[in-house]
Amino acid sequence: MNDRLPTLVFLPGLANDAEVWADVRAALAARRPNPPLVSEAVVADDHTRGTSLPEMAQALLARLNGPLVLVGHSMGGMLAQHAALLAPGRVAGLALVATTARPDTPELIALRTEACGHFAAGRVDEVLRANVPFAFHPHHAGNAALVARYFAIVRRAGAAQLIAQNQAVMARADLRPHLGAIDTRRCPTLVLCGEGDALTPPEMSGEIAAAMAGAQLEVLPRCGHMLLLEEPGAVAAALGHWLQVFG
Repeated sequence: MNDRLPTLVFLPGLANDAEVWADVRAALAARRPNPPLVSEAVVADDHTRGTSLPEMAQALLARLNGPLVLVGHSMGGMLAQHAALLAPGRVAGLALVATTARPDTPELIALRTEACGHFAAGRVDEVLRANVPFAFHPHHAGNAALVARYFAIVRRAGAAQLIAQNQAVMARADLRPHLGAIDTRRCPTLVLCGEGDALTPPEMSGEIAAAMAGAQLEVLPRCGHMLLLEEPGAVAAALGHWLQVFG
């Protein structure tokens, strides 16, 4: 048995970086118990390391030492699921935020392929503008500053990473038949989503929780897919309450 405190690791979603977690982490730090229940948090952008989700998960596990509590948003949640299946002895907890265990449908693959063509042609903002109603809850979609911040985060990834990460997501396997192998008694699991998420609707979070006996499901009101930016205080509150299981 490893008595070392697990490291809390935040995994951003597709074309996102550490900024997407900044407000949540700040709100969570204010709730930090003393003594701490987990070791100092880090943000891992491991979706830039590898051409597939299993490769990215292997890179994450190789880069970080000891037990890990993985908190993944969207593609980061997919990565966290892969890591937990690859190394059940290392992953001590999971928080899966606005994500899915399903593979892409043919329709989604077609949409992503078309988007990759736009990215390659330098039309990133065109895709982002069309994506706003899917990324944000209607309550937040009209917030120009919030949307501009999201655009800036994605632009920083650049076209090459947008294409590579979309290709990795398109090629992902169906993890639903395998989630039952994750023992939530030794890997406490929170499944968190926004009630207005149009990209990974609550039903996708519900089926993850249902496949993992003992997983906790929480649906946040007035939140869409980008709930980390929309309602960081509510996300931090949910994570802070869940992290108490490590005490």
